[in-house]
Amino acid sequence: MKKFTLSIMAAFLMLAVIPAQLTAATATTPTTTAAAKPAESEIAGALLIRLHEINDMDKANLSSMEKKELRKEVRAIKTELKAANGVYLSVGAIIIIVLLLILLL
Repeated sequence: MKKFTLSIMAAFLMLAVIPAQLTAATATTPTTTAAAKPAESEIAGALLIRLHEINDMDKANLSSMEKKELRKEVRAIKTELKAANGVYLSVGAIIIIVLLLILLL
């Protein structure tokens, strides 16, 4: 009896996962995210251009204080770029979270 219930549960889980993946691949992107992306990409582009400028600079002629300021600026730009990316969850991660919530509650 245990094998039967286990196989039924596995079948339902497979049926629940496969249609979610199919709809995710064929779904179109919402217009709200498309409207917010150009502004973010312009800011990210400007930050990347500044990083390239700093990397292309001749740092041999700079004083130690100027080098230190450049390092601080590079760190700040990198943290800002990481913060702009946001958090993304995959379908598998969402399913695992839901299953854990069901089991715990």
